[in-house]
Amino acid sequence: METAHIAILPSPGMGHLIPLAELAKQLIHHHHHHHHLSITLIIAGTLAKSAEVLNNLPKSINSVLLPPPNVDDLYDAMPLTRISHTITRSLPSLREVFKVLSTTTRLTALVVDQFGTDAFDVAKEFKVSPYIFCPTAAMVFSWTLYMPKLDEMHSGEYRELINPIKLPGCIALQGKDLFLSIQDRKNEAYSLFLQHCKRFKLAEGIMLNSFIDLEPSTINAIKEGKDDINMPPVYPVGPLVQSGSKDGVDVSDCLKWLDDQPHGSVLFVSFGSGGALSPEQFTELAFGLERSEQRFLWVVRSPTRKASNANFFDAQSVEDPFAFLPEGFLERTKGMGLVLSSWAPQIQVLSHASTGGFLTHCGWNSTLESIVHGVPLIAWPLYAEQRMNALMLVQDMKVAFLPKEGEDGIVRREEIAAVVKCLMEGEEGMRKRKRMRELKDAAAKALSEDGSSTQSLLELTHKWKTQAAV
Repeated sequence: METAHIAILPSPGMGHLIPLAELAKQLIHHHHHHHHLSITLIIAGTLAKSAEVLNNLPKSINSVLLPPPNVDDLYDAMPLTRISHTITRSLPSLREVFKVLSTTTRLTALVVDQFGTDAFDVAKEFKVSPYIFCPTAAMVFSWTLYMPKLDEMHSGEYRELINPIKLPGCIALQGKDLFLSIQDRKNEAYSLFLQHCKRFKLAEGIMLNSFIDLEPSTINAIKEGKDDINMPPVYPVGPLVQSGSKDGVDVSDCLKWLDDQPHGSVLFVSFGSGGALSPEQFTELAFGLERSEQRFLWVVRSPTRKASNANFFDAQSVEDPFAFLPEGFLERTKGMGLVLSSWAPQIQVLSHASTGGFLTHCGWNSTLESIVHGVPLIAWPLYAEQRMNALMLVQDMKVAFLPKEGEDGIVRREEIAAVVKCLMEGEEGMRKRKRMRELKDAAAKALSEDGSSTQSLLELTHKWKTQAAV
């Protein structure tokens, strides 16, 4: 039987690369006995940060780095615009890679994420089946499918819509809660977003980084409604998350500190690889953590004056974040809290017995990691689709608290302290913890040998192997 070869092309950004690299590992993992699948991971854009992910790939996965296109003209553009153009400008080099792969392998499928659909043109030229891997919640995927319709129905800005919108199987959302990248319809990011949404139906299948028991009503609604809108089949294959790599220099210090803390007593505070707070919000958070009198492990990045995704393409803090902490903060919280600059071994922290809660920006990778490790949340969304995730975690899954912001958009220290106390010590926190443990078990089950996500993935690979054999 011929080996089916699968090309995987993540868009730039760790939020895309990490789950797609995990998909590659998962595909190889299920097929290492039969060798009926081989994989090339194709990297577009400058990926200084991705080196670590690529170094941790199994030897059996090939990776190809495309020459990074020049995107200097997009320096001030929204991340989505840069991501999208990086892929489009990389198509000529992708074509060269496809020329080689199509003569040396049985190139069967191309998998892209939700912003890589322009690469479908190349797949079509080489008669390769196009697939999408959606690294978001199933609910967010439902909204992606609905966007073209929403665009036709409304002409103003979505944040001005008065009534909430309800999609089948999903919680109702206000227009202002939708994707951050579509909140300005005159911005190029909006038309690009829409264009990708419209191309979803060109795929032969769509994989979701979620699982039936996490979003049952949403996934069932998608499966039931897909014929109405001429939708490709949907395969929930999640949760695909990184397993912690054991290397890393600073790892030992913070994990040693955690070893010394009581079971379930520490709140982990981290805003992901792209998140940054305003200086004022940063200060309020510091005082809020101090006032809560709870133990915390806080990954700080220097605050930024401009948009909250300022670090999207560069995870290093620009200035020394410690300089922004309130005077005397470190002395006053010594022993209770540990402050780390820019980075923590997130998987090891979340899986540590001393960790009892996670204050997170609700990026979907971080959300799935907390589910896999059973850690309840304080939701603090910053950009992209994070507000949608946060509302789902609070209202639908009931595993998170959402701090209230004031009129000025700032969450005050009193509110932060109260919510942190509630999660770590309160009865409502206990309920959320229990609910998160149930989801943790459900996630393990979905990925077990006869679990729903494993079955979904096998269905798909069977399809690919059959195609390769033709």
